[in-house]
Amino acid sequence: MHLTRTVMPALAQTSKRQWPVRNDHCFQRIVLDTICSGVWYDHIARPAYKHLSQAQAAEAVQLCDQIIAERTDLNVLNQQSLAWRGKGRTAGGS
Repeated sequence: MHLTRTVMPALAQTSKRQWPVRNDHCFQRIVLDTICSGVWYDHIARPAYKHLSQAQAAEAVQLCDQIIAERTDLNVLNQQSLAWRGKGRTAGGS
C-alpha cells in the first residue's frame, strides 16, 4: 500500500518519468492486474489489501520495486491492464 499509495504517485509527480498514470488507484490497478494476470477483482476479494496472500503481497512489492527501478515498463503493464478490462489497446495491437 505504501508503495502504490505514496511512493509511486510522488515519483510520478516529481520526477521526469514518462509514466502513463499519476494516481494511487491507477498504480494499484496495474500492479494487482499484473500479479493476477487479469482483472484483479475477478481473482481477489475486495478490498485487495485485506485478501492478498503473502505470496501475492510479496509479488506486488517486488513488481513495484521493479517499476520504481525502471526494470519493468509501466507503460506496457498499463496497456495490458487496460486490455484485460476491454479498454485501450494491447502492446501489439491498435
